[in-house]
Amino acid sequence: MTMTRTLFSATALAVALTAAQSGLSQLSAESPLASLGLSTAQAQEQEERETRKTPALRNSVYEKLSEAQTAAEEKDLATAQQVLNEMIADRGRNELNSYELANVYNLMAFIHYSREDYASALQAYENVVSQPDIPLAMEINTRYTVAQLHFVQENWREGIDALLKWFDMSENAPANAYVLLAQGYYQLEDYPKSLENVETAIEIYREKDKTPKEQWYNLARFLYTDRGDVDSALAVLEELLTHYPKKDYWVQLGYMYSEKGNEKRQLGSMETAYVQDMLDKDGELRNLASLYLSQGVPYKAGKVLEKGFEDGLVEDDVKNYELLAGSWRQAQEVEKAIPVMETAASKSDSGELYSQLGNIYLDGDQFEKAVDAINTALQRGGVKRPDTARLVLGMAHFNLEEYEQAREAFRAAGRDERSEQYAKQWIRYMDSEIDRQQKLAEG
Repeated sequence: MTMTRTLFSATALAVALTAAQSGLSQLSAESPLASLGLSTAQAQEQEERETRKTPALRNSVYEKLSEAQTAAEEKDLATAQQVLNEMIADRGRNELNSYELANVYNLMAFIHYSREDYASALQAYENVVSQPDIPLAMEINTRYTVAQLHFVQENWREGIDALLKWFDMSENAPANAYVLLAQGYYQLEDYPKSLENVETAIEIYREKDKTPKEQWYNLARFLYTDRGDVDSALAVLEELLTHYPKKDYWVQLGYMYSEKGNEKRQLGSMETAYVQDMLDKDGELRNLASLYLSQGVPYKAGKVLEKGFEDGLVEDDVKNYELLAGSWRQAQEVEKAIPVMETAASKSDSGELYSQLGNIYLDGDQFEKAVDAINTALQRGGVKRPDTARLVLGMAHFNLEEYEQAREAFRAAGRDERSEQYAKQWIRYMDSEIDRQQKLAEG
């Protein structure tokens, strides 16, 4: 859980930074400095349409602000700040009205932000909203930026409080605001409130027929998983994949279906990723092959592993060769299974794989090789079912018409109660076959 939270912390910070930049851009549009062509009369006429009675922005102050704005646009931040500092010197501060002061602090905040001095930018924006009788739109936008800057500095509680003040003043809040609030609650580990807000953001986008952002889905999915709501997490992941079909999501979907015990859907998700060339790791390909085998599709399992070996994606180890040989054998592709199992057996120190190789030789009517492989297996030891291996040995000798060796092998197998009945049946069958052959010879 700690690792996952760290990853989301980095995401939250990135979201906050982006949001802060967006907020600054929106705020600048509210400042008269953003449109230097406005006359004082036009500005006053616009202010009269506000719900508050805002003081006028005088021409002399407007000109100074324009001077600072021009310097800032030319990246001469030092000059811009000097002009602003002179405007809010002790005497100047007393001479400026609240709206004029708000615009001075607004531009000063932008200068601090451009220097990545977020603490000073935050203080300047706090000074903006502390001025009485500024335009309502200006206060609303500035409060949003204050919240964003708190998030940038990881002041999560202060950011949430500032954002809640903004919500109280705003109508029809956008989805991004709910996501920002969700990120704040996430950082404070208040997961229920975090989930509530990110759900709201996603629903706002759905109602507008817009695609919710990828990181919103991921946050919601994490929060559902954290509270053990696997069904909701699965639903979010399925929706996420319709818009953002990435490998990791297909693989995660497969694992979630596995947790639900639905192997068919697990196979479907992994197969979908495979046909899109998204699976490129040894474990992923082995997992897909194993799913094919469990669902009775051994040929596809063999093709996946075979291609994995050819592409250098499946590791050159005993287990993978054993899995591939077993896939070909189940698919009745004995000729393909034999060389693969030979390789697997040669790489193993145990006799078990030689025992399996003996079985495959028997399936391929290579009886002498079957005898050699089983004898090697029994000599090496480590065979899981020696009784079964001896049954195979007996069958190979029988097909070579080496009846005494066959009888000896069957009797040895029958000493294990698990193979006792089967060994007796083979001995009876062999005796009847010997008798039949004698009668044919006599006749």
